[in-house]
Amino acid sequence: MAETAPGKLVLGTATKGGGFQLYGENLAAVINTIDRSLQVEAIPTRGSKQNLVFLEEGRIDIGLVEGNAARQALEGIGQPRAKLKVLSVMYPNPGMFVVRANSAYQRIEDLKGKPIAFGTRASGLRILVADVLDGIGLKPARDFEQVILEKAADGPRLMLEKKVEALWGAGIGWPGFVKVTNAPTGGRFIAPSESQINQILTKHPHLKPMSVPAGTYQGQDKQINSVGLWSLILVKPDLPDEVVYRLARAIHRGEGALADRLKQGRYTKAQNTVAQVPTARLHPGAARYYREAGLIN
Repeated sequence: MAETAPGKLVLGTATKGGGFQLYGENLAAVINTIDRSLQVEAIPTRGSKQNLVFLEEGRIDIGLVEGNAARQALEGIGQPRAKLKVLSVMYPNPGMFVVRANSAYQRIEDLKGKPIAFGTRASGLRILVADVLDGIGLKPARDFEQVILEKAADGPRLMLEKKVEALWGAGIGWPGFVKVTNAPTGGRFIAPSESQINQILTKHPHLKPMSVPAGTYQGQDKQINSVGLWSLILVKPDLPDEVVYRLARAIHRGEGALADRLKQGRYTKAQNTVAQVPTARLHPGAARYYREAGLIN
């Protein structure tokens, strides 16, 4: 019997020029190609925090959410516990700063008092940087000239115009880092030192050690170690089990296609989802797919 088409499904990404918008548009294209009965439309939003609100209000069906923002919502940290479920992981988000290659800055402390682009108002990356800096005794608003962006694309532009000295970001193939490192002036990364990573993990044990492989960005010849969390694909509470099952099936049947489109796409694997997400947090439809795949009991 043919599967009934669920109609259009709306996927909330983030502001233009950011990693979530790039990933979401490619993810939607892969899903729609693998399962032509699904019609996923990726739309720009203000980012993780707005996606969480939109999901609970039913204004979007699927939302991309940075790991720290997802953790706070799903665990009810500083807010009512969100009634949302996980469809799949996206990719790990090790956080770091990029500076112009010819700058004198070598350590995070060297950036104190300087204008730094910390991300958009609703971005989960600002939660991550707050934890990272807090772990080493610093605060974005107190110790830096904090610049909040209207959209993610503003960050690399301000860097190239020399209006900020560094840009905070995270992840593999993050568009802001790509634009800075591919520019004629080039870019260089500043991440927590080994001792600082230990300090951060001691104070914020929910974070995980993560690395950016050498060669991920132009001019980056060494692995960069930092901390972060996996970003997640969440779905609204009342999305039918059958629809979520088909979404999970399409995503993971399309793993190769997504990896071919994006470096960060190679992390969106069924095995990574079940390794990073407790079964109780999976949507029942997604859990059914992972169970049929032999990955959970």
